[in-house]
Formats: sequence, structure tokens, C-alpha cells
Amino acid sequence: MSEQAHESAPIITIEHAAEHVGRLVTIRGWLYNMRESGKLLFPIFRDGTGVMQGVLSLKEQPDAFAALKGLPQESSVIVIGKIQAEPRAPGGCEIHISGIEVIQRVADSNPYPIQLKEHGVDFLLDQRHLWIRTPRQASILRIRAEAIRSARNYMDDLGYTLTDAPIFTPAACEGTTTLFEVNYIDDQKAYLTQSGQLYVEATAAALGKVYTFGPTFRAEKSKTRRHLTEFWMLEPEAAYAHLEDMIELGEGLVSTVVQAVVKNRARELATLGRDAAKLEKIVPPFPRITYDDAIQVLQKAGNPAKWGDDFGGDEETLISKQFEKPVIIHRYPAGMKAFYMATDPARPELALSFDMIAPEGFGEIIGGGERQSSYETLVQRLREHNLPEEAFEWYLDLRRYGSVPHAGFGLGLERTVTWICGTEHIREVIPFPRMLYRVYP
Repeated sequence: MSEQAHESAPIITIEHAAEHVGRLVTIRGWLYNMRESGKLLFPIFRDGTGVMQGVLSLKEQPDAFAALKGLPQESSVIVIGKIQAEPRAPGGCEIHISGIEVIQRVADSNPYPIQLKEHGVDFLLDQRHLWIRTPRQASILRIRAEAIRSARNYMDDLGYTLTDAPIFTPAACEGTTTLFEVNYIDDQKAYLTQSGQLYVEATAAALGKVYTFGPTFRAEKSKTRRHLTEFWMLEPEAAYAHLEDMIELGEGLVSTVVQAVVKNRARELATLGRDAAKLEKIVPPFPRITYDDAIQVLQKAGNPAKWGDDFGGDEETLISKQFEKPVIIHRYPAGMKAFYMATDPARPELALSFDMIAPEGFGEIIGGGERQSSYETLVQRLREHNLPEEAFEWYLDLRRYGSVPHAGFGLGLERTVTWICGTEHIREVIPFPRMLYRVYP
């Protein structure tokens, strides 16, 4: 392929190919699949932004035909050709190839392991570093990126300052049974963070309205389709905020993320076969019920739940199927919530807490509420939960020096994206899932 050809054919991405119909262009990517029909080749290329069909004639381009014929799947290539409208092709256009340069040819003796056929889940997870190249998995990751972008823009536009919480922590914040212990320096013990919340409470007292967005870790021995041991959370926290403020913030955040995906990632949703009409309905206000109401809903549906029980996947699914939008369940029993949760002055047995449950049986996507602002009460709660006070001295300082009402929540990115994509299992929506028995690749 000549340098002159490179100069006359600008480099474009497949995502924007429709903007270049009738023009000679260059596409840099990989061979995803190939169909042959006599003296014609119909390769499909991918470049990370999408897939596009090509057409190549032996009679018109013998050199390019020879270079492409028999080329193994996932060989890397640079293609020059003219973009033509073709409604039957993926993306509505195709490239009529005039030149091709093979950058790396996959060895015939060691073919690409993921063929265009059904594979078992364990095999695909072992090949996750390659599985993410498929159109479905790439679409999910682009939707994940859109969710992150729109969520951060929403928080920034509301005046929340992005701040960072540590990954290594000295103690638990969500309960000691799900901590990953780490051998730190000079025989010190540290733990992988379960949440950035306690630390954003500190930065909220400094900056007013903040959020953190990063990885969190839970050593839960769970095999459900909703659980990972490493996942990402967006956690806002605001000084002088109450439960109602956080419920409204959560509604706005979730609806903004969903509508951004509907608007900007329609092609990816179509690739997944996701019904966008269901997502278009996700606008505030969301339905709200108390924990007391939720127990009644479950009992009417034949579930044996009784007051004081926590809700698992089955209960969340039953409740969510009553609504087309995410449902907010608020004021859970205080006994089932973390030590830092404030209680309702009208009913002290209840926590000023809320969960947001996604529709269609996808489970909890947000959990949060108002924090305990009293120093004395917080010390008492630490003792009730058998937590080491010395590890929380810095956290108690936040109540010693200018304590104010404050509130926040955590939004689980992977659960939210799983619901938006309509995927069966959470493991598909993070590039490299970490689960109970999986830390490879």
C-alpha cells in the first residue's frame, strides 16, 4: 500500500463511516469475520468503535484480494476503500476495498480461540482478554463508559467536587465479615476498602458537596448473578443534607445516566437486543414505599418476609415487578443498617436510609441515607457493633469539630449497567470480573 494512498484517504473510525459516503478513506482495525463467494470476498472489520462489511473483487483488486484471501480471524489490517451506502449492512454502509496492508497475520497453526460459535461461560471467562473484542461485549463496555461519563458530568454540574478515597483502610465500614485483609508494611494489617463513604464524609466537611468514584471490595462468598468481589461505586456526600435530598439526587442521577445511554448508545442497545422503550420511561419521580409497605407487598405476593428481615434477591425481584421504574424503599429497621446510619426521630427503631431497586428484577442499585451526626451516639453504635474505637478516632473527629447533618449514598456501577444493558449476569459489564473463584485473567 503506497504512502500516496495513505495521504489521499483520511483515517476514519467505523463509528463515523456514514459521514464519509462516497469518499476514499482508511480504516485501521482487525478482521472479525470473512465470507467468500467465488471471486468476491466479504470481510467484516472491527476497529473498536464498531463493525463494517467490506467488498473486494479479484478482478478489480488482485493484489488486495491475494493479501486478504485466507487471512485468519483477528489479524490486524489497515484498509483503504470507498464508503458506500448499503442499508442491509451493519451500520448502513460498507467499504469497497482498493488496498489492504496486513499488520500482523494470526498464525494458521494457532488460530484465534474464540470462534463464531457457542462457547461455555468458563471458557469465555478464561479468554476474557479476547472475549471483550466481540461486538456484544464491546457494546456493553461502551455503554459502561457512557454511564460513567454522564454520571460524572451530572455530579459536576450540580457543584459536587470529585475527591478520592483510599483503597487501603485501617478498619471496616460495612461490617467485618466481608473484609479483604492485606499484609501491609512491617507487619501492619490493612484492608481493601468496602466503600469510600467514611472518607467522603471528611471531604464533605471540607468542601461541602463531594463524590468519589472508584473500586471497592467485598469478600462475600456469593455466587449470585448480582455479585462481584471487586466493583465500582459512585458515592456522593453532602453537608447540611438529609434523607430526602439524597433520594432526589439519586433519582436525578439514575435517570440522567439511563437517558444518556438511550440517546448516545442506541446502536449498542440494539446490538444487545435491549428494549429502549423501557428505558425511555426512566424519568423522575420514582415510586417510593416505606420498608413497612414493602413487607406488606411481599406478604401479599406469598413471600414469608416479616418485619425485621433484610431483603435478598428474591424479595427485591418481587417488589420491583410491581413498578416500571426503579422503586425507592426507605426507612429500614435500624438494626440491619451500618453503625453510622442516623435514626428517624419520629420512630427511632427506623434508620433514615433508602435503597433504590431497579425494575425487571435487577436488584438494588443504590443504598444510602442520612448519617449519624452525634458524637455520643456514634461512639455508642461503634461499641454495639464491636468495632475498634481507636481505628475510628479520625472519623469521630468529624463529630467533635463542627458536626452537621449530612447524607449520601453509593451507586453500584456494575449493577446499574447490568440493568441498563439487560444482561443476565453482572460479570459481563466489567472488563475483567473478579468473583468468588475467579481472579484470572
